[in-house]
Formats: sequence, structure tokens, C-alpha cells
Amino acid sequence: MLDAGALSRALASRALQLCQTILPNGVKEGPEWKIGGVDGQRGRSMGVHLYGGKAGIWADFSTGETGDALDLVKAVQCGGEILEAMDWARAWLGTAYTAPAPAPAQQSERRSQPDELKRRNAAKAIFLTAAPRLAGTPADVYLRGRGIDLEQLGRQPRALRFHPGLWNGESRQHWPAMVAAVCDGAAELVGVHRTWLARDATGQWQKAPLQAPKASLGRISGGTIRLWRGASGKPLADAPDGETACIGEGIETCLSVALACPEMRVLCGVSLGNLGRIELPPAITTIIIAADNDAPGGPAEAALHAALRRLVSTGRQVRIARSPVGSDFNDCLTG
Repeated sequence: MLDAGALSRALASRALQLCQTILPNGVKEGPEWKIGGVDGQRGRSMGVHLYGGKAGIWADFSTGETGDALDLVKAVQCGGEILEAMDWARAWLGTAYTAPAPAPAQQSERRSQPDELKRRNAAKAIFLTAAPRLAGTPADVYLRGRGIDLEQLGRQPRALRFHPGLWNGESRQHWPAMVAAVCDGAAELVGVHRTWLARDATGQWQKAPLQAPKASLGRISGGTIRLWRGASGKPLADAPDGETACIGEGIETCLSVALACPEMRVLCGVSLGNLGRIELPPAITTIIIAADNDAPGGPAEAALHAALRRLVSTGRQVRIARSPVGSDFNDCLTG
């Protein structure tokens, strides 16, 4: 049985393949894999060493988080759970086994998770200090520039807020930002997704000129941004039996779907790697994945099919929908 150190070294020896598996939205730049963060967003604020003595070592410069290859699996795949990360690593490396029940001391250690609790509390603070109303804010103007007029829905999704000056670790300064609540299956706010904004040369509000203008904070694994309740109008926990839910990767994509199909419940999974882990009530029996038009045969397609397999294994009917134009449904909305 491989211990934590041996698992980390084994993962590091296959660092490129590991990154392609769990961070498919990243790109290889020289000796590093570049990605927006552990939430799997596109960007370049986080780097993972692929070769040599530093293989598997990573750093997220927007949050200050660092670690080895096993820590990467823990952060990306397992919501901060080290024992779960070790099980996942053994299975991925081909040395799957049935783990013994953790001792009481280990259980206490897993429950404490001070770093995760600190990030979760910081996420809650960000959301609670943001303005509940988007209308007239730079976030509203930004969405309208993407063809998304929330007035057409009749009400603004409660999961979205606006922060006039939110700290960004990459640039070491404050920017206006659209903030979205990420909730777990029990409807508890466990994280936030941030989209930093700035005016472009024409005065239009766009994503800020950062390597990673979007980033998440807190525990994202299994959570969703609950954007639209659909025809029932009921909270996710009270969804009527046999309901269909549409899930997608990005906020703009999912809002575009909600505008086109307001009768459908729409949930944003934040990242491609999280789609298969989303926590849903048994009443949701059909899932439609609003997939991006990523290049066939690439890591993103492999991650999509992995999510599909996980969702099908829950006994639900799962379908994939793709935009007929552009890269996603927001491109379809804007023509």
C-alpha cells in the first residue's frame, strides 16, 4: 500500500497526464501546466511543474496556495479531503484498494480542516458584503454586453451579487466584481465565484485584464451556483419528482440557457471537472449538460465524458446539448 509520500512521488512522475486528467482547461507552457486555479477555470494564475525535481509542485498565485502532486488532487478532486485524495490517487495509478476505516483521531482531523473552514468563511464574508441588486451596476452592464438582460427573466437570480471593490491577489489591487454563491446539496453557502471587471478602451465593462479574471474561493466540489428554478419556482431541495435540470460550466452560458428556456431549472457547476460531482436531490431524474464546443479528442472532451459517466452512474438520464454556433450557448445567444 502506497503512503502519502509515495503516492505524491508516483503522481509527480506522471504530472502531465495528471494535469490533463483533472485540469483539462489548462495549457502546457514550457515546463509548466497553466490554469486559472484549482477550480479548473481557464487562466494562467496557477502553474504546475511537469518535469524534473519539481514535478508535481504547484502554486496558485491568486490565492497563495501551494503544494505537491497529492495536494493538487486533494484540492481539485476531493474538496480538501486528504484520505479521499489518497484513495483517488491509488485508483488512478492502478493500485486501487479498500481503505481501512479511519481511526477516531483521523476522523477528528478530517472534520477540523482549518484551512478549508477559513476559505469558506472568507467566501461567505465576500458574498454577504456584496450588493444584492445588480441592476445599474457594472456587473449588469457586463452581462448586457454578453447579451444577457436579466429583466427578461422577471427577476435577478439571488445567487448573483455585485462587489464594488474586491481584492484580487494576482494584481494586488481591488476591482469591481460580479460575485456568485456556490451552495452544496444542503443549500449551505460553501464558496463564491468571482468575475473581476474593468472598463475597456471603449468604456464598456468587460472582464478585467488579468491572467485569471475569474476565480473561486471555498469548497467548490459538489456545489453549484443556483441560477434559475424553472417552471416549478421551488428551491432545489423541493424540486418536483421527475424534474429535468440543465447544468453547465460557466455563469454566462447557464444564464443564456435560462433566457432561452425559462421553464427549465438551470445550475452552474463552475468548472468542467465539477459537473460529475454536483450534489442533486433524487427528484432530479434527467440532466442536460450544456457543453462547450471544445476540440474533439482533447482533455476537455475526456473530462466531459468522465462527468457523463459519473452522472449516469447515479441512475439518471443524461443528455448533452451543444450550441450550434460558436464555443458555447452564450455565443448562440449573441448570434
